[in-house]
Amino acid sequence: MILTSDAGGVRTLTLNRPDKLNAFNDAQFDALAEAVLDAGTDDSVKVVVLTGAGRAFSAGADLSGGRHGDNIRHGFPGCVDVLVDFEKPLLIAVNGLGVGIGATIVGLADAAFMAESSRLRCPFSALGLTAEACSTYTFPMLMGRHKASWFLLSAEWLSAQQCADAGLVADVFPDEGFLEAVQEKAATLARLPMSSLRQTKSLIMAPHREAMRTAARAENEGLASLRGGTANVEAVTAFAEKREPDFSGIN
Repeated sequence: MILTSDAGGVRTLTLNRPDKLNAFNDAQFDALAEAVLDAGTDDSVKVVVLTGAGRAFSAGADLSGGRHGDNIRHGFPGCVDVLVDFEKPLLIAVNGLGVGIGATIVGLADAAFMAESSRLRCPFSALGLTAEACSTYTFPMLMGRHKASWFLLSAEWLSAQQCADAGLVADVFPDEGFLEAVQEKAATLARLPMSSLRQTKSLIMAPHREAMRTAARAENEGLASLRGGTANVEAVTAFAEKREPDFSGIN
C-alpha cells in the first residue's frame, strides 16, 4: 500500500492503490503512519516526500469499506497524530487530484507542491460532514481566513495555480518531471545538516502543534456527531442514486 524508495537522504513514500485512486482505508492509514514512523527513526533519512501512484494523489476516504476492527493500529486519527509529530522535513507532492484527506493532508506538510494539472477539493459540506486533519487550523494559517473558509465551506475545486496563489502550496511544476522536481527540492534540504533541519522545524512547529492537536480532536468530534445525520444520509443516498443531493429543509 506504500512504496518506499531512498536516494541521497530523501525517502519517497508513494501511496499505492492506483485502482482506488489512492483512497485511504484503515490499512492505508496504518501503512502510512508506520512508514513515517520508520523514516523518523532511520538515521539515513533526512527528508520525506509523500506522493501518489497513478493519476491521483488521493481521492480521500475509501467509502467502499476496508475497516479492520481490532487490527487497526493507527487509523485516521493516529495517522494525523504521527504526521503532526514528525520531526523531519515532510514534503508533499500532489501529482493528481486530491479530495478530502487527499487535500487536507497538504496542511500537515512543511512544504507542498502540485503538478500543474492537479487540483484539490474539500467536499465535506456537500457530504453533510465537517473538515478534518487539522485543516480548520492549518488552512486559515496558510491561506488566510477568508480563502480558507470558502475552500472548506464551498466544496469547490481549486486548481494547482489557485492553491499556489492562495498560499496553500509552495509552488507548481509541470506535469512532466513533476516528482523529480519535488525530489530535487527535497535533495536541497538533504544536503544540509540534520541537526539544523530538526531544530528549525521544531522552532517553526512549536507554536502550532498543540493547536493542531486541539483542532484535530474537535474536528473528529464534529465528524462523529454529523456522520449518519440527515444531511449525511441524503448526500450518500444521492451519490448512490447518481443525483444531486437535496438539502432543502435540512438544518
